Amino acid sequence: MHLEFRNYYEVLLLEILRDEGLMDELPEDYLADLCCVTLNQLPVRYIRHLVDTYFFEDYNELKQMKNEISSALERSRAFLKANLHNKLIQENELLTEPVIQLGHNE
Repeated sequence: MHLEFRNYYEVLLLEILRDEGLMDELPEDYLADLCCVTLNQLPVRYIRHLVDTYFFEDYNELKQMKNEISSALERSRAFLKANLHNKLIQENELLTEPVIQLGHNE
């Protein structure tokens, strides 16, 4: 038996990223992290057929879902940027720490 279903928030998030041109602009690893962090902030809404969803969806509900995604996306970008900044600071601190050299006593 093969069942097909997916999270509608994933579909809408990818549409938003595509519409903003980010799918072609950002590195794949960053996009994957961005999607994961964003989707973890959102509820799950499973669908079977995207065509049916487009036909039966309520405009106000769709607008609300897209607003939720945009807000979560903004928070995710800030989160990833802060984490990258902190990582760079830590790496810089490691590079600037004095190195203790062990010498031979002769």
